[in-house]
Amino acid sequence: MKLLIAFSLWIVVTVFQEQISCFSLNIPASPGYYQDGDFVIGGLFSFKMASGDNRSVLDFNDTLCNPEAVSKDLTKHYQHMLAMVFAIENINKDPNILFNMSLGFYLFNDDFFEMNAVVTSMALLSGESPPVPNYSCRPEKTDKLVAVIGGMSTGISTQISRVLSVYNVPQVSYAPFDQSLGTRVQLQSPYQFPTNNTAVYQGIIQLLLYFSWVWVGLLVSDDLSGEVFIKDITEEMTNHGLCVAFAEKGRDPEDLAYWETFMERAPLPCVIVAFDVTYAFFIIRTINLYTPFGTVWITTFDWYVTAYPFEQNLVHTFFGTVLSFSVHVDEILGFKDFLRSVQPRKCPHDIFVQDEWSIIFECPHFYQDNIRELSRCGQNGSLSTRPFHLWDMNTSPLSFKVHAAVHAIAQALHEELSLRVEGDSHDKSVLKAPLPWKLHPFLQKGQLGRSSNEENLVNKEVSATKLDIFNYQSPLNVPKTQVKVGEFVFESHSVQHLSLNDELIIWGIYHNQTPVSVCSQSCSLGFRKTPAEGKPFCCFDCFPCPDGEIANETDMDECIKCPEDQYPNKQRNQCLPKIKAFLSHEDTLGAVLVSVAISLSAFSVMVLGIFIRYRDTPIVRANNRNLSYLLLVSLILCFFCSLIFIGQPSTITCVLRQMIFGVVFSVAISAILAKTFIVVVAFKTIKPGSTLRMWMVTRLSNAIVCCGSIIQVCICAVWLGTYPPFPDVDMQSEFGQIILLCNEGSTFAFYCVLGYLGFLASLSLLIAFLARRLPDTFNEAKTITFSMLVFCSVWICFVPAYLSSKGKTMVAVEILSILASSAGLLGCICLPKCYVILLRSGGHSRKKFFK
Repeated sequence: MKLLIAFSLWIVVTVFQEQISCFSLNIPASPGYYQDGDFVIGGLFSFKMASGDNRSVLDFNDTLCNPEAVSKDLTKHYQHMLAMVFAIENINKDPNILFNMSLGFYLFNDDFFEMNAVVTSMALLSGESPPVPNYSCRPEKTDKLVAVIGGMSTGISTQISRVLSVYNVPQVSYAPFDQSLGTRVQLQSPYQFPTNNTAVYQGIIQLLLYFSWVWVGLLVSDDLSGEVFIKDITEEMTNHGLCVAFAEKGRDPEDLAYWETFMERAPLPCVIVAFDVTYAFFIIRTINLYTPFGTVWITTFDWYVTAYPFEQNLVHTFFGTVLSFSVHVDEILGFKDFLRSVQPRKCPHDIFVQDEWSIIFECPHFYQDNIRELSRCGQNGSLSTRPFHLWDMNTSPLSFKVHAAVHAIAQALHEELSLRVEGDSHDKSVLKAPLPWKLHPFLQKGQLGRSSNEENLVNKEVSATKLDIFNYQSPLNVPKTQVKVGEFVFESHSVQHLSLNDELIIWGIYHNQTPVSVCSQSCSLGFRKTPAEGKPFCCFDCFPCPDGEIANETDMDECIKCPEDQYPNKQRNQCLPKIKAFLSHEDTLGAVLVSVAISLSAFSVMVLGIFIRYRDTPIVRANNRNLSYLLLVSLILCFFCSLIFIGQPSTITCVLRQMIFGVVFSVAISAILAKTFIVVVAFKTIKPGSTLRMWMVTRLSNAIVCCGSIIQVCICAVWLGTYPPFPDVDMQSEFGQIILLCNEGSTFAFYCVLGYLGFLASLSLLIAFLARRLPDTFNEAKTITFSMLVFCSVWICFVPAYLSSKGKTMVAVEILSILASSAGLLGCICLPKCYVILLRSGGHSRKKFFK
């Protein structure tokens, strides 16, 4: 806006001088390509790109005098102008349109810059360059002007419309459709060909999903259409699990400081989507100066990328890979033949063809008196022979729009003339060129529309949109530099189809295979994603699955818990069936315990045999030898009962193991308690030789054994009657195993059994401790005291060890406690007697003991 105001002020200052030159006899040469007709259509096209300060006042005549002002020659854009010439020629040949009246054209080059679009628009209206506002130096041209076609970008179309809307001249833009264009022009917006932007968005999304590119940068035009694109596609990308690495509005590519700063702060991904960016090619080239090569560009402006005449050895210096979406267009009938016939000598009034021809045919330029002259090379050549990077014979989407725009204007003009013909004659004076604004009602009825009339545009959109996908490839590698690699058909959000032949895509010299564009590397099997704090959801960290869980797919948000009868493998990517395990006889631990139990049982049997063999010796007879026999038998059973704990648990074994253990041990401890009682009574209350009293003591000791055992039997009976032990499985204790075990049922009853054994042992310990100072010949008080200390120590240690162990270890702890406590009783009580019997000669009588 500021630039436009400054230009207007310059016009005011110079208007008087320009008016004089306008009416002088020496009228300057026309700055454009003019062909007369009954009606004239203006055309504003972009053939060249200026550099430096020259771009603000550059036109074609200036280019002739100042060749250094031209930065780039966009030769392929010349096809847009030829499409307009071809369309007008065909219309003029058709006698059924325009009532046998002819169309003419007035074509200008606006140099791709918005400021120049203002200048050329005013030159088109005034017929003079530099332009003279509100004056027509060529009435025969400007009075016939009915409409204007231009420009090729949103920014250029906007500036053209600022000038033409003042005079209400219809403008048809062949730029990509922009719904926001009407909001920029105060009076009226240009007519546009409606396109389905949703189809473009969805096509880009599907392409990203096809290659699993989830970390994507956005580069858009610095205008409202760019903002709309960012908003819409960001929402769609989020819905499909894609992330925006950055969204940047393109600035002037010559602002190198900005781009350098931008690339330093932006986490550049491997893939960038560029949408309708003015100066797109030059921005891409500038960015690549500061980034690693190999970027994949997804564009919606193939005319920008392919229009530049690349030097073959620089193609891959600037680009990694370009995949471009283009609206599918059919070839214009006869257009290729027309292009083949184009030659400078056949177009003497085309002031553009000479310069374009010299570039397309790569002819040397000569300058004479500051005027560039075309050498004779290629004068009779054909455009069909030129390589793709210089010229494309296929109809470009923009050329198709220009051709259609001409026909739309001609149709509107024909309808306007028809209304006048109905009420009058065919007199030429009646069918003179109408005022431009009278065409608006007829243009609005056609296929064209304005961005402000959104409802009308929607109704005009076709039901299905087809987009072609092209891959720009190096001319060094393939004969065609733009290769169609796929297409995308969009009917609705639920009906769309992407077909892609990725084998045709050449990823350039920087990638041997399809590039990867992710913020974080995929989490492999066995790992889950955890969002990275402060970053988009596409950025994450990978952590191993917890115990018992797996991740059988990559990038899983949550791990899957294995069923109870399965367990994860070491990689945690698969659940495997658990192995049923129990303390079996084949296990090393089970085999050792069985061997120890049998060995101790055999040793106990041997001790019992010694006692029976020397049953008449005083040491065996002392303290009731029957109790000694009972103790040894119960110890033998204790050793054997440990064998029930080994093997696969069943209902019978689960019940028997605890019941037998409790009862047999209660018999053994009761026998020891009775022996302790005999020691005390024998040395404290019984006189020597008193047979009656000894008989009574013996009966009482037997009663102690029976009573102590019966109480344990009752406890076990209550246990069996309420909540008995039963076979169970433990799926959690051991990794990869299902432990078969016996559930104790009532834990309280189990600890009651142990508690009762502890009570008997404690009582025996107490009584034996009181009898420790009695004469030690035949006195078992000390050995009983020590044996009870060992017994209690073992079972006190058993409780925490039992509670802290799991699976087979729990069973092994109980077996070890049984064997250790039983071996302690055997060793502390019986082995000293065996030592006396076997190793010490001579016997001892009680009679001798009391002397």
